[in-house]
Amino acid sequence: MSIQATMEDKLKKAFSPERLVIINESHLHAGHHHNGSDHHGAYDGTGETHFRVRIVSPAFAGMSRIERHRAVNELLAEELKAGVHALAIEPAAPDEKTRW
Repeated sequence: MSIQATMEDKLKKAFSPERLVIINESHLHAGHHHNGSDHHGAYDGTGETHFRVRIVSPAFAGMSRIERHRAVNELLAEELKAGVHALAIEPAAPDEKTRW
């Protein structure tokens, strides 16, 4: 299973979202460097290293923006340790406006 599919499965099970979009943005980062000791050199723009998660879930009602980000980051901690270097999170509760 791809990293993206694994993240989608985890997010659906944990948050029962009304809307969920995971965008692989790795290609946008081709040529960028990562300072981590586990990766040397520049990204080639392939693979699964940079993602944007757009999620609308009742689970986020009453949570601050920081609490929402923390909840998603904690859920996806394994993926972040396994090679996902960037995770842009756009969480919202059902009654909140989104830009997407």
